[in-house]
Amino acid sequence: RAKRKIKAKNIPFQIPDEDAWPERLNTVLAVIYLIFNEGYVATSGTDLIREELCSEAIRLCELLRSLLPDEPEIQGLLALMLLSDARRPARAGAEGELITLELQDRSLWDRAKIKQGRTLLVGALVKGDVGPYQLQAAISAVHSEAVTFQATDWEEICLLYERLYALQPSPIIALNASVALAFAEGPARGLAALEAPEVKTALERYQPYHVARADMLARNGDPVSADRVYQMAIALTENQRERAHLEHRRAALKPST
Repeated sequence: RAKRKIKAKNIPFQIPDEDAWPERLNTVLAVIYLIFNEGYVATSGTDLIREELCSEAIRLCELLRSLLPDEPEIQGLLALMLLSDARRPARAGAEGELITLELQDRSLWDRAKIKQGRTLLVGALVKGDVGPYQLQAAISAVHSEAVTFQATDWEEICLLYERLYALQPSPIIALNASVALAFAEGPARGLAALEAPEVKTALERYQPYHVARADMLARNGDPVSADRVYQMAIALTENQRERAHLEHRRAALKPST
């Protein structure tokens, strides 16, 4: 429909004047990040990761940075994607199966990308105009600093999520914050955060919400409830690799009799 409208009205494709760039920047950044996320965890299909989308999102952000070199949120997004993409070699096993952050071989992480991402982040933060992408990059940077999953500074991550939620109070950020809280203070605290009405109602059909909840229930010693919630998560999962991973985790539960 959009193509037909463009053709019918002879709408030209052109680069907007520079004075229009700032008001369009957030939308452009959001689209680039959506492209990256679709590559990082494909929503459907047989492949867990679509490397070409991750690379294209990074390329587009680098191009955007060349146009607006002093914009800290562009640097923040580029840092976030590089820090995340650095973990890509460890995110899938030999057969393409999903490997969670907790179990990844950190020796496979791309240290050059981590260094580049952290340098970009520091350069953005010193400008003093801290935005959501910079805070998300800071969270990724904390993960990149941990030698092991157990050594992760979850308290620092929780503080960063507090700042992020203050800037961008969305239920998805609240979900991610609850996961950090579960590792910092225990799964019971994370579950309580997930039960907040503004989170639970908004994310009822959001697959990662049920994945996080099932994992916390299992860690909290409630395999029966975890099994039920894993079934809900699997029903909402279209990517075959991710579904196989969740089915494996569900099968690993040992419900009490």
